[in-house]
Amino acid sequence: MGSLSLFNFTLAAFCAFLLGISKSGLKGIAALIVTGFALVYDARNSTGVLMPLLLVGDVFAIIYYKRHVKWKYIAKLLPWMIAGVLMGVLGGKFISEDIFKYGMASIILFSVALMYYWENKKDKTIPSHWTFASSMGILAGFTTMIGNLAGAFSNIYFLAMRLPKNTFIGTAAWLFFLINTFKLPFHIWSWETINEVSILKSIELVPFVIIGLFSGVFIVKKIKDDHYRKLILFFTAIGGIAILFN
Repeated sequence: MGSLSLFNFTLAAFCAFLLGISKSGLKGIAALIVTGFALVYDARNSTGVLMPLLLVGDVFAIIYYKRHVKWKYIAKLLPWMIAGVLMGVLGGKFISEDIFKYGMASIILFSVALMYYWENKKDKTIPSHWTFASSMGILAGFTTMIGNLAGAFSNIYFLAMRLPKNTFIGTAAWLFFLINTFKLPFHIWSWETINEVSILKSIELVPFVIIGLFSGVFIVKKIKDDHYRKLILFFTAIGGIAILFN
């Protein structure tokens, strides 16, 4: 990762700003962020630049939304996500850059289809079988390790649970703080995607994340619950389509 052109730095800064907005509650735009970072740094290296920025956003979110967390949902997903992360650690080393990229796009678009299904099916029964949480958890853990894309699958799960907006945000905040902390050693010592160079790239972008965090809090307050759920679907779909043109 050498020095960036003005265009690439601007794109990375904008994606860092979007990351802040996402962590403050506007879920569903993670795919856009991952796409932008992959364009600037390439898919695999971008995961190392993103990790410290994600943790900055996570810490802000768990403090701001601390009253809205529902631990029972975290308890159901977290063990399966950890299993998925370990699968991603073992399998991610052997995935080529092209497979990595198109796999990310396929995962996003598949997620959108599932989320659309949950939002529009006539039967609004909340799925309670353990296989639903386990499958969403493993997919979320695997995809967060190889491409920081777990948000799509956790969104599916929380949408299916019919969580209110603030509960959705607060619960997701703690879930991702825990899983991103768990992932950190693997990025440093196994994949070596976090190193002296990537850390400097991350530090350059932290101010833009902070601006995005405070902007996102203001925006989320203005969005009603029903509109919030639709925005999750819309932004995730845009990100999935965008990465196909990388």
